[in-house]
Amino acid sequence: MRVRTDDEVYRVDAVWLGPPKATFPWRARYVAWGVGIVVFLLVTAIQRQLGFGFDFITTGWGFVATIFLTRVICSRISHERPLSSVTAMWVRELTAPRETTSGRGGAASAARIRVNAQRPRKRHKKAAKRASAAGRSQHRGQQDRRQKEVRGVRTPA
Repeated sequence: MRVRTDDEVYRVDAVWLGPPKATFPWRARYVAWGVGIVVFLLVTAIQRQLGFGFDFITTGWGFVATIFLTRVICSRISHERPLSSVTAMWVRELTAPRETTSGRGGAASAARIRVNAQRPRKRHKKAAKRASAAGRSQHRGQQDRRQKEVRGVRTPA
């Protein structure tokens, strides 16, 4: 017994060949006609925005661009991937969150560095002795710990 699949149904495209006894010399699916009309309207709108007039040459180039874009779009569409799923995939791809590749903060500058008009001066010996004496009196209990330093490693205070 031989089981037939339904692949033959999908091999036949829904194609409009034109009026009876006056068919077109090309085959185009119904979805291609719809996509072509929408693409032509978009191409002509873009031409008008760019400042091209509505004459024979620009309309001809609009048809050429429409045919090219329609063929590209319809090459991605099949009975397994209809136009609605391709459009939804395209919209989701455009609106998906992206990783930020640019750095933050911009270029480095010296705008926030403080510059004093005067150079720092050395302390006088009397002021240095007072400061060191005040530091010794506050840290008498920590001197014993500092003596236990081994090879430059301090113990926790």
